[in-house]
Amino acid sequence: MSATARGRVLLSVTGFNPHRWYELLSKEREVVLEPEPLDDPSIEYAVLWKQKRGILSKLPNLKVIFSIGAGVDHILADDLLPDVPIVRVVADNLSEHMREYIAWRVLDHHRQSMLYRSQQRQKIWHDARQVLAKEVAVGIMGFGHLGRQAAEMLLPFGFRINGWSRRPQEMAGISCYSGEEGLTPFLNATDILVVLLPLTPQTDGIVNRSLLSKLRKDGPLGGPCLINAGRGRLQRDDEILKALDEGILKEASLDVFEQEPLARTSPLWNHPRVFITPHAAATSYAEHLAGPMLTQMDAFERGEPLRNVVDRATGY
Repeated sequence: MSATARGRVLLSVTGFNPHRWYELLSKEREVVLEPEPLDDPSIEYAVLWKQKRGILSKLPNLKVIFSIGAGVDHILADDLLPDVPIVRVVADNLSEHMREYIAWRVLDHHRQSMLYRSQQRQKIWHDARQVLAKEVAVGIMGFGHLGRQAAEMLLPFGFRINGWSRRPQEMAGISCYSGEEGLTPFLNATDILVVLLPLTPQTDGIVNRSLLSKLRKDGPLGGPCLINAGRGRLQRDDEILKALDEGILKEASLDVFEQEPLARTSPLWNHPRVFITPHAAATSYAEHLAGPMLTQMDAFERGEPLRNVVDRATGY
């Protein structure tokens, strides 16, 4: 079947050049960057990253929305969004990159790398106490697909792993906590907090001074550490700085921020106990994601169910 005989795809992105996405999607479908007319009946699919507000609202035959990113808050922010299924990205390469990032940052904090980098700059020769992995509890906040894969990556090192999620979960070798009643016990038992939550109205700003103050204070690392590889608005940047300066938090690895790119004037850049990456833990590359989207479109037209559909009530 020719590309023009099937539903057309609207590709609507802001913040980067969509050329590669356009090129790959166009191999199998006719792709447009703007609906023309606004109520174009030939558009049945939309591939989005921070789309223009209302760009989908008049499309009468829109059937499925695909998110370019792992999260969908950038789509749900549009108050004129039509009521059609939203499919989130679940791809092997994204999971692999995220597992690697989390293992890297956990091991970096565990092996006192910030201390040794500081000592190197000052030409200090001092061997800090080496803590065994089994003495350290890593808490994964957001124990969905990525959280469980991160746990699998860390278990062979010997870390004690805690997982927290909104709903009860089970996984062999993991201490699982859930709901509001489980959050404080989870934090109290955690030395290195890994944040992988989706952004929802309930999680907006959840990583703040109050939450960080509940992390284990008497752990073997000399203080708790934070790793946020989820969404930037999960955290409050200024409160992380306060927690660091007040000794509530020992160190932080931050891949995401309230405003991105992070302002050059932000004190986070120069803080001696903060490690920054530019939202690079797991980048969405068109070469890996366009194909699965096209496959889903074909399967949907054959009457097969969509996979990885977002629950709008929860936001993920």
